[in-house]
Amino acid sequence: MLRNDQLDQWDRENFFHPSTHMGQHERGEAANRIITGGSGVFIEDRNGTKLLDGFAGLYCVNVGYGRQEIAEAIAAQAKELAYYHAYVGHGTEASITLAKMVMERMPEHMSKVYFGLGGSDANETNIKLVWYYNNILGRPEKKKIISRWRGYHGSGLMTGSLTGLTPFHNKFDLPLSQVLHTETPSYFRRPDLDMSEADFVQHCVDKLEEMIAAEGADTIAAFIGEPILGTGGIIPAPEGYWAAIQKVLEKHDILLIADEVVTGFGRLGSMTGSKHYGIKPDIITLAKGLTSAYAPLSGSVISDRMWDVLVKGSDEMGPIGHGWTYSAHPIGAAAGVANLKLVDEMGLVENAGKVGRYLNDKMKDALSAHQKVGDVRGEGMLCAVEFVDDKTSRTFFDAGRKIGPAMAAAVLKNGVIGRAMPQGDILGFAPPLCLTEAEADQIVDATKKAVKEVF
Repeated sequence: MLRNDQLDQWDRENFFHPSTHMGQHERGEAANRIITGGSGVFIEDRNGTKLLDGFAGLYCVNVGYGRQEIAEAIAAQAKELAYYHAYVGHGTEASITLAKMVMERMPEHMSKVYFGLGGSDANETNIKLVWYYNNILGRPEKKKIISRWRGYHGSGLMTGSLTGLTPFHNKFDLPLSQVLHTETPSYFRRPDLDMSEADFVQHCVDKLEEMIAAEGADTIAAFIGEPILGTGGIIPAPEGYWAAIQKVLEKHDILLIADEVVTGFGRLGSMTGSKHYGIKPDIITLAKGLTSAYAPLSGSVISDRMWDVLVKGSDEMGPIGHGWTYSAHPIGAAAGVANLKLVDEMGLVENAGKVGRYLNDKMKDALSAHQKVGDVRGEGMLCAVEFVDDKTSRTFFDAGRKIGPAMAAAVLKNGVIGRAMPQGDILGFAPPLCLTEAEADQIVDATKKAVKEVF
């Protein structure tokens, strides 16, 4: 029985929730859920309802809930030294140790890691560094950033602009003028159904080349992309896409930012998405899996070639004028150290690859033939089902029917949390990397029941 008590009232009267229909929540027209505990892949609310968290919070609780090793590391750090800043060369044992652990896991051409708090602030840092880099090189006009429609890179002013999803733009006066958006690498949503995958990759390349020609390569500083699109619909890049895109960027001397907030530290069955897809970025964005969200922390990993220019800039200009009060916060760093140790000890990168394949294969077997299922896709511990009104003609549902939210509500009734992805009728899953095959079966069974119920 749901409890209607003071906590619920306080919530609706005082708490401004992100990504929430504000009026419905305040008026009590929409349900809220107050979470009280978790263990492994399961969470529990205060009514005793136990749910399999098929989205790992927001793609972030990679090691699963209730890991005492991380909790104890946080407590020990708070008792010893709760905070000191990282400005002017200051560090802590936790922040220095974590920096070394992170760099050991990055591609060989990467040099240093800057720690922030979340993916949004990391990408804000990245853009500032890209602009600084080009100013030091005497290229003040080379400042525009190319992102992709359906990409997600945060919800700040610059990062919300980089995000290629219109709900993050509407009425916020975004995107800012320095940001451009090119083609979404979604083969399922290709403009011509007769296109082969190779044809579609060439189409994406042609669109990028057209944009660069129209804007002028001397005005474009960087291209940012997730190795696999996350919030935009869990969309793996078509075969050959990243190799082809990188050739264009190299030709025009455009930096590449790999946003690995979702894919970093094992979600694809590889330590990084860059290694998984053969990407050679100039900057890598990290967050979520860095601490499995046990404490806020992000990372901007800078390549050798960029670092050399940043050092040149500091020699010319003095200390770099960038930093946050909580940069490299020791409690977040301690959580990161304990988390990465657990990722190794539990074999979670390998498990994500193995059980992720199992989850995706089972989902495809269960739903690919359904007349209202247009696409079942994924990679590693990421899986999505996209629904269509007509499969043959690839006719999408009217957005007003809210098929995606209905699916998420239906799987929830069956004990599993999935996510209705924006700008499409897409049900997404990104479970903790410790998921077992039996738990993957539970996700697939709940999805099958949801499809039957909704349709």
